[in-house]
Amino acid sequence: MTVLSDTRVLGSNAEAAAASTGTTARVWEALRSVRDPELDADVVSLDFVASVSVDVSGDSAVAHVALRLPTYFCAPNFAFLMVADAHDVVSAAEGVSRADVVLIDHFASDAINAGVAARAGFVTSMAGTEVGEAVAELDELRRTFTERALMAGTDLVVRPLMREGATPEQVAAMALGDAPASADLDRLRRRRLELGIPSSDADPLVVDPSGRTVGVEALPLHLRKARSYQVGVDANTSICRGQLAARYGV
Repeated sequence: MTVLSDTRVLGSNAEAAAASTGTTARVWEALRSVRDPELDADVVSLDFVASVSVDVSGDSAVAHVALRLPTYFCAPNFAFLMVADAHDVVSAAEGVSRADVVLIDHFASDAINAGVAARAGFVTSMAGTEVGEAVAELDELRRTFTERALMAGTDLVVRPLMREGATPEQVAAMALGDAPASADLDRLRRRRLELGIPSSDADPLVVDPSGRTVGVEALPLHLRKARSYQVGVDANTSICRGQLAARYGV
């Protein structure tokens, strides 16, 4: 990744420098919780973080984060979500007094950056701008893509089971605790929790986005849909990585 990370200590001393280095590390870790909603991957692994720096002066530490996207015309609603989420998690990071999070090289960056800084919401941020009017806030959009992530995550967990010989009847009867431990299973649990779907070991493994158990008769179609979502995520991720590499030489 061609990302920059540095610490600027104003009125420098060794103790402040050490503290700010720790703050910088915590900012990076916080950014790993910020996802591209369409790709269901974090902005650090996607190389969407152009730079991170921390300015320290006395007891104050200002974290500066610049985000970038694969193209100049990436959807402003997705961009707004990522910048707003990054602002929230960086502001909450231990040692950060204030967060300065901006999107660079994007046609709507001025409106997005001003709106996020003012905590104005998407509709107010877009109002009266050249970007165009927004008709609604982004809660429903976020939920829609979390539901798609749930479906894609189901494919990642269930397809290996069926490759190993599990029958539809067996899969339909499985609980989450019956699936082998994996990063994909952990992520599936997190997406279920975000949607308010129970996610204990005893809860059904395969559910629809509303949380209803998928029975054996409906399972084949459900898994085909899940597979189509994961194929879409893989394809879009590949395209975005290629565009980002072409744009920034990463």
